[in-house]
Amino acid sequence: MVAKKEELVAFGLPQNTAAALTYVLGWLTGLVFLLVEKKNGFVRFHAMQSLMFFAALTVASFVPVIGWLLSPLLMIVGFIAWLVSIYKAYNGEEFELPVAGKLARKQLAKMK
Repeated sequence: MVAKKEELVAFGLPQNTAAALTYVLGWLTGLVFLLVEKKNGFVRFHAMQSLMFFAALTVASFVPVIGWLLSPLLMIVGFIAWLVSIYKAYNGEEFELPVAGKLARKQLAKMK
């Protein structure tokens, strides 16, 4: 039996590794992978979702008073979403975070 050759994407990485790495530094790695990876829809979806979710958390934490009060909660939510997203992406799942997942799909559809 011949093993299927794993598809290499941005930076010569396997697809699942690249998808997981889109979350490592939040919106920053999401943006980098979105700019570098032009073909693989799986990696692009995770990159866009990472960019949208973590950028929204960053902006929300800077909102005067309300953002500052909710910042500890936002950090906990962000950390849990970060862990789950990395795990799911590495295992090859197109896991959608609430709201950010649907927005990411819509935005990627516009970019085609």
